[in-house]
Amino acid sequence: MLTEERKSQILKLVEQNGGVSVQELMVLLNASESTIRRDLNDLDKRELLIKVHGGAVSVSKNITADSSVSSRTDLNREKKKRIGRYAASLIEDGDLIYLDAGTTTGFIIDYLSCKNTVFVTNAIMHARKLCSLGYQVYMPGGMLKEQTEALTGTQTCEYLARFHFTKGFFGTNGITVKEGFTTPDIQEGTVKETAVKHTGQCFVVCDSSKFDRVSSVTFADFSRASIITDETVPAVYRKYDNLIIV
Repeated sequence: MLTEERKSQILKLVEQNGGVSVQELMVLLNASESTIRRDLNDLDKRELLIKVHGGAVSVSKNITADSSVSSRTDLNREKKKRIGRYAASLIEDGDLIYLDAGTTTGFIIDYLSCKNTVFVTNAIMHARKLCSLGYQVYMPGGMLKEQTEALTGTQTCEYLARFHFTKGFFGTNGITVKEGFTTPDIQEGTVKETAVKHTGQCFVVCDSSKFDRVSSVTFADFSRASIITDETVPAVYRKYDNLIIV
């Protein structure tokens, strides 16, 4: 297979699936690991896809499916760490916090210094990390979604509806002024929507790549939450009072 033909196939697979691993590409395209990684580096430099640890994800503005947690953890890592550090500084002693599933929300845990703070989360990994730090943690029931490692479903929503969170920190797949905060999965979107409705101060934590992207399901209006993001946010959004650039 010619080099450009192989790269074209890589782009097609990434767009169809939202993301793809190096190992999958090696099998599907009958190519060596070094060849695939070289192709991904070139396509990333040309901004035709985004190279992540172990593979690549799509740069498409219309997101219809979640990529796995493992493929997203290293994406824009330094920006996510800055966002997580700032978000953690907003959590005070005695808060009742809802911590949404997601890679950026996960970085918040690394910078916590609050005491006597109670957390509720639908993310298995978040709960484990919080418990290891000595925090009191509650988890809802529900179905575990493999891609995002989040609990979803009717049971999850019913449990969250019992709380009155002082603050909530949410992840998102897309942000626009018109469509608000969006996510690809209806069940996960309903969980987010329920938690937002029962939260006093809502914060969406995300790097600037999420702006001007739209997913299938809106879980909150643009004005409902403060947005903690990085300095490369598109200029058109900088006029909004709910934007916090770190």
